Amino acid sequence: MKSGFLVINKPKGITSHDVVSIIRKKLGIRKVGHAGTLDPFATGVLVVGINKATRLLEFFQTEKKTYYVKAELGIVTDTFDIEGKVQEKNEVTQQHISNLKDICFSFVGEYLQVPPAYSAKKYKGKKLYEYAREGKIINLPPKKVKIYQLSNFSQEGQEFSFNVEVSSGTYIRSLIMDIGYALGCGAVTKELCRIKSGKFELKDSILLEEVSLEKMLKMDEALDLPYVKINNGQQVIKGYQIYKDNILEFSNFNKNDYVKIYDEKGYFLGIGKAEKKSAFLKTLFKEEERNDRIVKINKILYEVT
Repeated sequence: MKSGFLVINKPKGITSHDVVSIIRKKLGIRKVGHAGTLDPFATGVLVVGINKATRLLEFFQTEKKTYYVKAELGIVTDTFDIEGKVQEKNEVTQQHISNLKDICFSFVGEYLQVPPAYSAKKYKGKKLYEYAREGKIINLPPKKVKIYQLSNFSQEGQEFSFNVEVSSGTYIRSLIMDIGYALGCGAVTKELCRIKSGKFELKDSILLEEVSLEKMLKMDEALDLPYVKINNGQQVIKGYQIYKDNILEFSNFNKNDYVKIYDEKGYFLGIGKAEKKSAFLKTLFKEEERNDRIVKINKILYEVT
């Protein structure tokens, strides 16, 4: 059964779960999952795992994300985007417009952010937007997020836009709302597109109508991890661990790094966690009597081709 990743350009108006459902139906495969929810309002890069690749989605969920966002001053809605119910309409002065750029850039760095009430974040097993639709607004405690950089800032009248690179779990709609409150006039998101997720950019993505097994990326190709090549591939598939004497080749890694595991023929076997750093491994090769365990098996993902 073929496994791998699809990098989807999610269209506006459907949920990330809808994307998964469409792919399941199109490919006739049940085991499909995604890394990093995009709101129905948002578009852009959504990494989708197929079959065994779903076990690797955790490696993408914590990656940095980059978004393009367009917003407007003077409006506050319940969903923090332009499609929500308007709660405030405020006058936008020349001073607000003059201060906008500096306020936007002041958010670069770490800050405490409250997730939108209308979001897919879960509380007691239920999504926040499900509570909100029932008229129950759940106010979760703020969470520390990081704005790594803000670029391509543009401003025209009361509208403004920029690209922003953020830590996983950052809500851009909340960022825009916070910018608006810092200015004193409010702001709302009008357009939102995830242009990068980890190493995957919008140019790497495909449309839902283009989905096919042929468009999948191989599991190991999608992972930016160091590697080890071993001589006991069949034993590892059966559950054996990896010791110094099993290693034929390796790249640089640190202790506790995840590493990709290949057998002597170059077949991808799975993921392990390094118990020694590669620099120490080099010294071990000089000590024939020592045969320390180097990698502890984490996930076996080998597929017969």
